[in-house]
Amino acid sequence: MFWIAAAIGIGIVALAHTAPFPFLLEWIGPDRSVWHVPRRDGAPTIYLTYDDGPNPAATPALLDVLAREQAPATFFIIPKHVTPETAPILQRMLADGHAIGLHSHTRGLMIERPEALARRLTADADRIAMLAGGAPCRLFRPHAGWRGGELYAGLDRADYRLAGWSFGMWDFNWWRRSKPEKLAARLAANASDGDVVVMHDGHHDNPRADRGHTVRATAELVPLLRRKGLTLGRLCDVAAPGMDRARPSGHERATPGRDR
Repeated sequence: MFWIAAAIGIGIVALAHTAPFPFLLEWIGPDRSVWHVPRRDGAPTIYLTYDDGPNPAATPALLDVLAREQAPATFFIIPKHVTPETAPILQRMLADGHAIGLHSHTRGLMIERPEALARRLTADADRIAMLAGGAPCRLFRPHAGWRGGELYAGLDRADYRLAGWSFGMWDFNWWRRSKPEKLAARLAANASDGDVVVMHDGHHDNPRADRGHTVRATAELVPLLRRKGLTLGRLCDVAAPGMDRARPSGHERATPGRDR
């Protein structure tokens, strides 16, 4: 009985840090993270988010699709992938009316000291603002969703919120590449008001990973979501502290997409 109880306890602790949905850490501080954002008024809204970019091999094609569909999105970018080569991609994201949040290529940030994490987030945001012409909003999505008390304390110090995603609304397919049409059909079938969708336009290690399936899935997904009566919005606009940080400085904003 002792070993069973111990195993259950270890499982609960592990799940608290790795669960792809709100769990113990979120119950303790529900305002520190966002996983689902149902609208209190207006049209039912869903939020497309993309992780691990900017990817010079895939993100421009994805931006083409979003522009054609007039669909706003939020990009959670990895700071180490932000270079003089990829800076124009970020500039286009902002010019096209999308929002940018911060991501990470490593789970190690979950155990970084809060003051060090806060300094890192601030430095990354400042560097991105300089290269992109506009600052990211104050949302941070940890690598694979791994989180802990130290990470939440660091986010509090920097005035950031953790950005999660809605259960099942991701492109993960048990280490097998999802077929674009099947991924789009699955996401659309399960989509509802307030859902946060996460797909990948990049890779945490390979900055030029093949993400053609994400581009094609997005092209199929957006019309399916609209047929369900869902409007598309930017997660930064409804979930980030100090939302004015999402606005570019020194650049004119493009005409907003029809969903925002």
